[in-house]
Amino acid sequence: MSLEDKEIAAVRPDVLTPAENAAKLETIGVNKVNMPLTRSIILGILAGMFIAMGGMMLALILGDATLPIAVRRIVGGLVFCIGLVLVLLSGAELFTGNNLIINATMSKKVKWSAYIKNLIIIWIANLVGSLIAVAIIYFSNFGALYPDNAIANTFISLAASKVALPPVTMFFKAILCNFLVCLAVWMSFSGRTFVDKFFAIIFPITAFVAAGGEHCVANMFLIPLGFVYNLAAGGAAAIDIAGIAYNLGLVTLGNMVGGIVFVGLFYWAAFRKKA
Repeated sequence: MSLEDKEIAAVRPDVLTPAENAAKLETIGVNKVNMPLTRSIILGILAGMFIAMGGMMLALILGDATLPIAVRRIVGGLVFCIGLVLVLLSGAELFTGNNLIINATMSKKVKWSAYIKNLIIIWIANLVGSLIAVAIIYFSNFGALYPDNAIANTFISLAASKVALPPVTMFFKAILCNFLVCLAVWMSFSGRTFVDKFFAIIFPITAFVAAGGEHCVANMFLIPLGFVYNLAAGGAAAIDIAGIAYNLGLVTLGNMVGGIVFVGLFYWAAFRKKA
């Protein structure tokens, strides 16, 4: 190594460059699709539960009407970050993050069939984990933590507002959301320490929550729990199974556009290795 190379190495930040990160992302994608099925399912269930913990904390903040709305949104976004921090630093498989396997697929290191299979399996596993969390949170009486069932009412209000969104708004909120989520995932892969990864995660995730983005895995928890609380309260809000399914379907498609196109394919086009 020349003296100049040694000097460059000495001052280089202890994170991967974008080009190095692009190569690492492809290796991660290969490892994900080659993971044993049982492990993928277990880690997918855990990811659904982890994101639900973020949703639980978000409702805790949004349910406090004494705080200004901007404060509730920003602080709610900060505490929601616990979900992705748990996913990326504890190890779990999240549908929205796995959209980035597209990079390895485009480089022909992963077959399209394996990529699509992984997304389907992880989406279903995330849903199972989210519904497990719905049961845990509901029977823990979390909704009554504030006076007048303010938290339960927050879940009902969130669920009702999500299913009532116009289709175009819902779709573009989902694109915005996973654009930021996949950027958080992308940046976290470049970090080498817990602190690197933590700070890579919190700002994009806080931004998507504060801006009202739609995340399909978060909605797998927030809307069903709001549905359950609504039934327990007499079913006054307009939340039904068809509305939940419609939201999850359209938001999933929007999330895929935001993550696959605007992060995965853009970075693949910028850093792909040419023959």
